[in-house]
Parts: sequence; structure tokens; C-alpha cells
Amino acid sequence: MKSLEKVTDIEDLRRVAERKVPRMFYDYVDSGSWTETTYRNNESDFDRIKLRQRVLVNMENRSLATTMIGESVKMPVAIAPTGFTGMMWADGEIKAAQAAEKFGVPFSLSTMSICSIEDIATHTSKPFWFQLYVMRDQAFMANLIRRAKEANCSALILTADLQVLGQRHKDIKNGLSAPPKPTLTNILNLMTKPEWCLNMLGTKRRSFGNIVGHAKDVEDISSLSAWTAEQFDPALSWDDVARIKDMWSGKLIIKGIMEPEDAIMAARSGADALVVSNHGGRQLDGALSSISALADIVQAVHAENSNIEVWLDSGVRSGQDVLKAISLGAKGTMIGRAFLYGLGAYGEDGVRRALEIIYKECDISMAFCGHTNIQKVTDDILVKGTFENLKVNNF
Repeated sequence: MKSLEKVTDIEDLRRVAERKVPRMFYDYVDSGSWTETTYRNNESDFDRIKLRQRVLVNMENRSLATTMIGESVKMPVAIAPTGFTGMMWADGEIKAAQAAEKFGVPFSLSTMSICSIEDIATHTSKPFWFQLYVMRDQAFMANLIRRAKEANCSALILTADLQVLGQRHKDIKNGLSAPPKPTLTNILNLMTKPEWCLNMLGTKRRSFGNIVGHAKDVEDISSLSAWTAEQFDPALSWDDVARIKDMWSGKLIIKGIMEPEDAIMAARSGADALVVSNHGGRQLDGALSSISALADIVQAVHAENSNIEVWLDSGVRSGQDVLKAISLGAKGTMIGRAFLYGLGAYGEDGVRRALEIIYKECDISMAFCGHTNIQKVTDDILVKGTFENLKVNNF
């Protein structure tokens, strides 16, 4: 196992990943839509929130342990579902799932993953979560749900904010594809990434494992791009949630909630959790940051007297970000880029290190704020005047 003690924050991992990962896949991770304003604000708005330091408080016996939808977790963090993960590192979803299992946090697999549902089930022993993109091909979607059940997935994540695809300029300019097309530009770039190339030569998983060979008329990479371009369902509505919930008959998480009105609809749908998320700033540019939307959504859910759990993703890069989200009412958080930087830098070891960094930052910051139990943290750890203006809607 690599010695990564000198890797001290997520930014260290990002810099290494930028050197090691081919440009199109690094840019896919480290970018947003249009002007990338929301992508940047997801991080910078966390920085506006300041913590209150308390002293001479007994800091012994600290615990970040809690539950997310009834599952015990070492800290209130889950690995978010991300597409193209297996292009950051060979068999990347498997590596990330194994790191998450060993550490004690949930792993979520994307529909647009390189490794398949069955790959993850074969290489892990703990149930994982599966994220569903609703497609026009109803038979394919039903089959995805069936496969997730057979793999013993413990929750289904319904992504609600990808009915149409936000324009991501870098992906268009790079000609994003899996595997990368053998253009001169790509070949020259790959020549500078020898470790990535060597690892990829050792795996057969280089396309979308949940789709190729499972969707009608998609038997190879040549037919995949045309199929995916037409499949995201713009007609998806709240009426479909009940149908999907019935098909799944298990725990349901709705991801992509940014407004109190939609949070109320999610609560009334019978979902077990909702995720305050703007898709990492990759869909509607100019939208609020997730942390800015959180407090109003928590308030709306409480007003409904609902038991639905409120989580947050988009912008979480540190343990302090996790702590701030929890203090504003989130029950849990999800990380995407943070673990992907670790994966691209060092594979499974890098994901492990990313989780260690976030855990330590959250643990020590919580102690400095005068708390020893993450489940008892409230907004009393925040400096007044640095977070109240996040409640922009006054729901």
C-alpha cells in the first residue's frame, strides 16, 4: 500500500489526478456547465460560512458515526454516483466501492458507469446503492431495476435533474467518449499518461457496462453514442416517481432537489431521502449553490412533519464542508469530485486517502467547535451573520 501521509487535503489529490488522467476525463470531472458559475459557487459559498471556536471543552470520545436511511456509517458521507468513473482509473467503480466498504461509508453506482452492476456485486460483500437515470426505453429501465434487485442493492437513487443534458463546453471540445477515440490529439495526450494507459491495458472494462449488451440494438461502442443521445426522458414527472417506487419496492432516494416546493413533493412521494444537489454545477448554470439551498429545504421538510432525510452534495471538498452541512440540518452528504480526484491520483488507495482526509478534518473541526458527537451538532457552531443569509427563500 502506498504511503500517502504527505497527501494532506483534497487539493493535493486533485493536482496529482490532473497530471495522471487523460485530459478529456479529467476535464469531465473538473468542470461545470456553461460559464461554470454554479460549479465555482458550490465551493466558495461553503467558505463564506465561519465556525465558532470553543475552548476548554472535553474533547475525548468523539464520534462521527451515524446512519443514512437506516444504514450505519462511519461518518455522514456517501460516495455519490458518477459517470465515467472507470475512466479515471481502470475498474474505477470497483476500486472506489472496495475503498468505501473498507472505510465504512456507502457507495453509489451510476447508470453511466464503466463497471456494471454485476461487477460491483461480484467484487464487494456489502450492499451498495444504484442510481437510476430514467430512459425512454421502458424495458431497459425495468431491466436495470431488476438487475439492481438481484445484486442486492439496498437503495435506488432516482436522479431528477437530468431530463435534458446541460451543455458542458469542455466535454464538447474534448470529444468526450469511452473509450477515447483514436484522434491525433487524444493519442498525443495519452502518450503523456503512461500509468493510466498501462492500467487500462489490464482491464476489459472500457465502455458503459450497464448499457452495452443490455439495451436493445446496443451491442458495441459504435451504436452506444446514438442510443444515449436519444434516451434521457424529458417527460419524466412526479407521476413517474410512484411507478418507479412500486417497481423498486425498496428504499428510494431522490437526487437533484433545489427548491422547497420540490422538497415537499419528494416528502409526499414516500421517498426515504432527498439530496439537495445541482448536479455539481453541471446542469443549470446560474442556479444557487447547494449549500445556499439547504436551510430552506430542511425547513420545508420539517414543516411537512416528514421523516424524509435531507442530504447534500455538490461542493463538498473537505470535512469542514461536511460539518457545515450537518450543522444546517443535513442528515448526510455525498462526495463526487473529492473521491474522483483520489481515484485518478492513486486508485483505491487514493479513494481511501480522500475519505481519511475528510474524516479527520470533520472530526478535529467538530472538536474545536466544542462537540464530540456529530449527531448533536447544530447551527450553534456557526458564526452569526455568516450563514443566515443562505436562507434566501424565507420559506
